[in-house]
Amino acid sequence: MLRAQPINCTLKSNASSESSTDMMIGLLAMAFDKCDVAVAETIRIAAHNVPPGVTSDEGAGDDWPTIRERILGADILIFGTPIWMGQASSVAKRVMERMDAFLDEIDEAGRMPSYSKVAVAAIVGNEDGAHATSAQIFQSLNDVGWTIPAVAACYWVGEAMHGTDYRDLKQTPEKVAKTAEMVAANASHLAGLLKAKPFPG
Repeated sequence: MLRAQPINCTLKSNASSESSTDMMIGLLAMAFDKCDVAVAETIRIAAHNVPPGVTSDEGAGDDWPTIRERILGADILIFGTPIWMGQASSVAKRVMERMDAFLDEIDEAGRMPSYSKVAVAAIVGNEDGAHATSAQIFQSLNDVGWTIPAVAACYWVGEAMHGTDYRDLKQTPEKVAKTAEMVAANASHLAGLLKAKPFPG
């Protein structure tokens, strides 16, 4: 069975407080469940000590090595982030910076530990910026070995200068729900192919 590992890069460190990003991840999780993909418990990055750096272990107290192991233990990464100031959150950028270490962690065939693993994005915000944010995420993740499927981002953004959050919606917009299903279907299909026949390096 394929496994997906969601991460939530909200700025909120209190994991008991549900964020809009959690809800978008939850929508994708339901779609992945229909594709027979087991979705692990979401890792809220801000609830852990993940110091800045570009290595896989920044020393005493660093929670990243354990998080890294959970991420790489899955076939699919669900990368969740809110939009802040038109960009992926600072927490999301820190995660991408820590993955920079993959460049020096290649195997005998020149493959990074993320090779043959798939990444998708769950993005929410109250202003335009979903396309710019997905571009940032996918370029960075592809640079460090992740494979990006067709239609890899599910997002919702509210009107500019508006105060409504995704979690405030009474129901999921139809197009968002359909996109979630397409993201899950494409990602699980590609992950299955790569698990059966990994990149040769």
